[in-house]
Amino acid sequence: MKLRGGYNISVSGKPCDAVKHVAEPDILYFPLQSRRFEFSEICVEDGQRVSAGDVLAKDPNNYGVPLLASRGGTVSLTSAAYHIVLEKLETGFGQLESFDTESLEGKCAKLFAYGAWEYFCEAYSGSLPNPLARPPQAAIVTAVSLEPYTASAESHLEGRLAAFSRGLEHLKTLVDGRMVYLVVGKEKSDFTSRIRHEVEKVGWVKLVEIPMKYPNDNYTVLARALGLKKSEGAVWGIGADGILAIDDVLSSSRPCTERVISVGGSGVNKPVHLKVMTGYPIRAIDESYSSCAGVRIINGGMLTGRFTGENTLGVDSECRGLTILINTREREFFNWVRPGWDRKSYSGCFTSFLRRPFGEAITTQVRGEVRPCICCNYCDEVCPAGIMPHLIHKYLYKDMVEEVEDARVDLCVECGLCSFVCPSKIELTKQFSEAKRSIEEEKEHARLAQERHEQQQKKSQQKSEEKSD
Repeated sequence: MKLRGGYNISVSGKPCDAVKHVAEPDILYFPLQSRRFEFSEICVEDGQRVSAGDVLAKDPNNYGVPLLASRGGTVSLTSAAYHIVLEKLETGFGQLESFDTESLEGKCAKLFAYGAWEYFCEAYSGSLPNPLARPPQAAIVTAVSLEPYTASAESHLEGRLAAFSRGLEHLKTLVDGRMVYLVVGKEKSDFTSRIRHEVEKVGWVKLVEIPMKYPNDNYTVLARALGLKKSEGAVWGIGADGILAIDDVLSSSRPCTERVISVGGSGVNKPVHLKVMTGYPIRAIDESYSSCAGVRIINGGMLTGRFTGENTLGVDSECRGLTILINTREREFFNWVRPGWDRKSYSGCFTSFLRRPFGEAITTQVRGEVRPCICCNYCDEVCPAGIMPHLIHKYLYKDMVEEVEDARVDLCVECGLCSFVCPSKIELTKQFSEAKRSIEEEKEHARLAQERHEQQQKKSQQKSEEKSD
């Protein structure tokens, strides 16, 4: 399989694959918003007592996907803005809804109600698939995680390969016998050997090997490379943790209230993988693993994660990792003449190219490099979508919207690589994301205007016919 672009990012502060269990907290904070979901339909009342697995809220714009309580406790709706807080915690699940899992509809309904459906995404849009729609044309399962500071597949699957095999068997019924692709790293290792051995047991899964270069594990990139056309139906994307969630629900009837996350970055004293429950206090993780005060915490990986801010108090239901970076508040003296011995450059123009391979300690320091585009074309080289980011940037700068659309900004997968390698530190990914959204909004406005015009014409025609009668 041919994959274009990409870049092997070498950074320090990555955790090993072993998973550490955290201590039980005294309080849980459930954010009402995550990357894809907004849980605006509150299903509990202030002071109500709930059990683990109970529905706290739903997202009405995503088929009513539920936010589940990961522990029992007393609900507080006023303690923290944009959160549901649980106090006086206790373990143990309450009375869970039963489903007829002999049918495909029953299995999907159980996965949805037990919190496993959140692990699914539509490969081309990244949105949540419709649980009531017909099965997809194919499913892509990734056993690799290439973005720095996101939980590795090894950490999820360590000691759980049998559960992974069962989850794949369940997935076969969910896709109604359609093709399932399992993506693994091309490089030989003990982990990939064990994965291959499990696939041989399953038999019907097609193994896909990819170079361990970011963002080769991106579902959109993979779907395009596999020749799965968007017009021919949905393509599901599921990580290794999603396959384990399927097995937990369908084999053990266990709701998905815990997840493995990575805690890494330059601001971490000891990088680690943690098994935490949804709503676990971020402050507790910060106090336990941050190496200094005033760090910046990012929800997700280094390239696609989002700054948490002071308003985010707990681990959300989609979190894959917390990237903790040293937040440099003071400018370095003569930073523009520094030779870059401690940092890397895609162009190889820093003196660090004389060193042996090393992991860079990424911080928030821009080091005075912000400048206009220098037309180096590095963003073109690493772009996995095969578009020309520097050209689109120039079109956007001149407000040439039609040219931006013709340059296929819609193919951008928002991996963040173009911004990362840019020597001018231009926020290309943000520009393209906003441009895609703006173009889609304009198209939607045009569609609605056309519909109104057609309705007016239809009414005028009816009036004319009534007068003639």
